Amino acid sequence: MAKAKTIFFCAECGASAPKWLGKCPHCGAWNSYQEERIEKETTTETRSKSWSAPGKLDAPRAIPLKQIQTGTTLRLETPDSELNRVLGGGIVPGSLVLIGGQPGIGKSTLLLQVAMQLPAKILYVSGEESEEQIKMRADRIGTFASECYILTETNVSKMLNQALDLQPDLLIVDSIQTLSSPHIESTPGSISQVRECAGELLRFAKETNIPVFLIGHINKEGEIAGPKLLEHIVDCVLQFEGDRHNTYRILRTLKNRFGSTDEMGIYQMQSVGLREVSNPSELLLSQKDEELSGSGVAATMEGLRPMLIETQALVSKAVFGTPQRSATGFDMRRLSMLLAVLEKRCGYFFSMNDVFLNIAGGIRVDDPAIDLSIIASLISSLVDVSIPANICFAGEVGLSGEIRAVNRIEQRIQEADRLGFKAIYVSKYGMKGIDPGRFGIRVMTIGKVEELKGLLFN
Repeated sequence: MAKAKTIFFCAECGASAPKWLGKCPHCGAWNSYQEERIEKETTTETRSKSWSAPGKLDAPRAIPLKQIQTGTTLRLETPDSELNRVLGGGIVPGSLVLIGGQPGIGKSTLLLQVAMQLPAKILYVSGEESEEQIKMRADRIGTFASECYILTETNVSKMLNQALDLQPDLLIVDSIQTLSSPHIESTPGSISQVRECAGELLRFAKETNIPVFLIGHINKEGEIAGPKLLEHIVDCVLQFEGDRHNTYRILRTLKNRFGSTDEMGIYQMQSVGLREVSNPSELLLSQKDEELSGSGVAATMEGLRPMLIETQALVSKAVFGTPQRSATGFDMRRLSMLLAVLEKRCGYFFSMNDVFLNIAGGIRVDDPAIDLSIIASLISSLVDVSIPANICFAGEVGLSGEIRAVNRIEQRIQEADRLGFKAIYVSKYGMKGIDPGRFGIRVMTIGKVEELKGLLFN
């Protein structure tokens, strides 16, 4: 008879302790230890034999690195080009991918679309919905182009045995927090259950070479629920962002062992599912009939994709004693730094004004190349002079007021030219070896913030 015992686990890092601790000695988090009742196994044979992949040795031998042959493993490309981009070119065989996001953001819809459109054998395991509910959603999305199987199961051992019998090309699990292992006595979604089930799925993916997609819930802080160890186990972590009241969704790469972590995919939620947005620049630029102050266009990069986004600023007299500072989609501390540069170098005083900054489209941008556009938007709103709609900006602003060079400036200029802009303001230090005359757009090079003030706001 197995003996049950109680162990305390840290909700942040997954560390265990025999008693409750106020502060985790491993990660330093406070009040993160939770009590869980687990089963103490007498042997490890039962767990290892809950399922077994055919043709695998129990004790693999070590191989010298120089003797390992690099194979020609082809990625499994999906019909979704945005998903292929964030994955680094497609699905890697034997990989474990975790997709997290807010409830109702479209995680299940995205993976169900992949399961329906990918010309392969797919096993879709759901622990949250019944077969009828999944079929209703599938009928709303569209036609079937794949051999998709539906399984409603929460026992991880039964699910993996079914997957071994079916031998699918892709396994989708919705969600990791609903799975439970028969070797752990705690409730589904607990730290020990999530860690155990993720380990079983990782071993399944590596031994069978079948890629596995996991859907993960998030907590109130916006991070994926469960121990932080879950993000270390998987090969790729994708974050599905967006507002449920907005139709646009953004898929970001937080971790990718097989590609870049700077890529981003954009979708539009419709009644028939998620639609790929192939040209995000037209989406992120607002359509307006007249030119208004406080609006500028920045040329930014998300991975290898150039985009034009609109930065909106509103500067008004402070009604209360303390002026307000608010930034949506931009770092608040960097906004304070740009305001200090404007006051010190250009003589524009914002100390008695409320300043509100917004990145149009509901996205968050960390590219420092949008500094120049934000500077122009702030000055435009303060002096109430509009910026011409056919002008965009690409440059980083330093503390001394200099306009610093940014990477991939040629791609940014070409994207602005493709969308019909007439002029772009860039750093003169980033145009070395580049001929501005070969572009169809007028390239304005500046070195100081004061020069931008003289050219746009005389």
